[in-house]
Amino acid sequence: MGAAPPPQGGGRLGHSRPPDREDRAVSVDTATGETVAPTDLPPIRRLDLASTDPADVAERRALCRRGAIPDEGVRAGARAILDDVRTRGADAVRAANERFGGGSDDGRLILEPRDLAIARDRLDRADRAALDQAIDHVGRFAATQRPGTTRTTIVPGIEIERRWLPLDRVGCYVPGGSAPYPSSLVMTVVPARAAGVGQVVVATPADAEGAVHPVLLGAAALLDVDAVLVSGGAQAIGALAFGWESDGRDPAAPPLDPVDRVVGPGNPWVTAAKLEVAGIVGIDLPAGPSEGMVLADDTADPAIVAADLVTQAEHGPDSPAILVTTSPALADAVEREIVDLLPHLERRGVLAAALGRHGRIALAPDLDAAVAFVEAYAPEHLSIDVRDPEAVAGRIRHAGSIFVGPWAPESAGDYATGANHVLPTGGLARSTDPLGVEAFGRYTQIQRVDETGLTAIRATVGRLATAEGLTAHRNAVETRFGAGVRAAGPSRSGAAG
Repeated sequence: MGAAPPPQGGGRLGHSRPPDREDRAVSVDTATGETVAPTDLPPIRRLDLASTDPADVAERRALCRRGAIPDEGVRAGARAILDDVRTRGADAVRAANERFGGGSDDGRLILEPRDLAIARDRLDRADRAALDQAIDHVGRFAATQRPGTTRTTIVPGIEIERRWLPLDRVGCYVPGGSAPYPSSLVMTVVPARAAGVGQVVVATPADAEGAVHPVLLGAAALLDVDAVLVSGGAQAIGALAFGWESDGRDPAAPPLDPVDRVVGPGNPWVTAAKLEVAGIVGIDLPAGPSEGMVLADDTADPAIVAADLVTQAEHGPDSPAILVTTSPALADAVEREIVDLLPHLERRGVLAAALGRHGRIALAPDLDAAVAFVEAYAPEHLSIDVRDPEAVAGRIRHAGSIFVGPWAPESAGDYATGANHVLPTGGLARSTDPLGVEAFGRYTQIQRVDETGLTAIRATVGRLATAEGLTAHRNAVETRFGAGVRAAGPSRSGAAG
């Protein structure tokens, strides 16, 4: 990609910027001209990456070992809900919806394709265009990911085939309730369709009025979703994992078959429930709070860094937002920009809570130390805004998704670049993939062995089976050569033993 001029933010370092918080007692919304009151934001906690003080070292270690597993109280609560759903099916799901919210106003648990088609036909033209582009871009990237089948001849007479097959039926969890997330529907259903999954069920909670957002339902129709389960939380995961039967007397709860795998992000109750059902169905990954990290130096625009830093914190008060920089001047400027920015954002209360609890500015003595901290933290999202972003990106091994350069905001990847936004959190980027086509299929092994091949490994199987005390294993080979235990007699070992 060719070089481009930097985007127009608030100005590079050295440009005129407000000197302190007091000068930001009020600000003006440039779109409306209205005066906007400031948001109460305490100073963002700073980390000195050069410090060897035991307390500082312990804090850094705790950040890097945060994990994505809900606490035992949440897991116990989710377990109780799942047990009820397994026992009582649709009645338990409906009861949990009434208790926790997320159910439809008319009591319907399942929306069928004809319901989704109505929402699709009523989509606003601009919403339809946005969905079409997002679906197209995610689909293009997903189309490159489908694994293939391999066949390998080990020795003459032994051939192993590794065949990749799409799953029959998957459940895609889409967060909702307080806000709709059609983008999460796109990110989970598109790769499922690219994989060739036979049936896709989406689970999502209704809003406070008992309705699922029409844009989300329209997106489901565009992707030929087979059914939408109107439920959220642990009860939705239980419904996907266990399903339920129906005698046909409750038209609001037709039969629901269990799925083979559950995917998609959600709150701690969703994550806890996914972990609990992992021995019954497959799951993608445990998802903790959304994380955003920006690695920047003194060439970065503070306004752009601030805008990127608050992006993931917008998801919830438990979402970490961390700036890693070699420039104290940039750190100061970014913090001022955040104070100026927050009053203009709708979720400023959530942002202030997230930044107050989990915001950090990590000051590194040099770029190597900055990269080392990024690697140890293994963020879900990493934005790189330094002199040579490509060189730094090449050094990063542990991040869910990397955004290279000042023209690559994390929000672009959340919606429309084509990359998937269902990403590992809690440090799991060290070992876990972003959601992709591979999550919607599985491999099976096919072993073809003829007499020549079995002869080549006869002695090996015999010796190893004997060492493990598994004479039936050895016998299965020797019987084919007329030397099994019945031919040899009870006191004799097999010919290859």
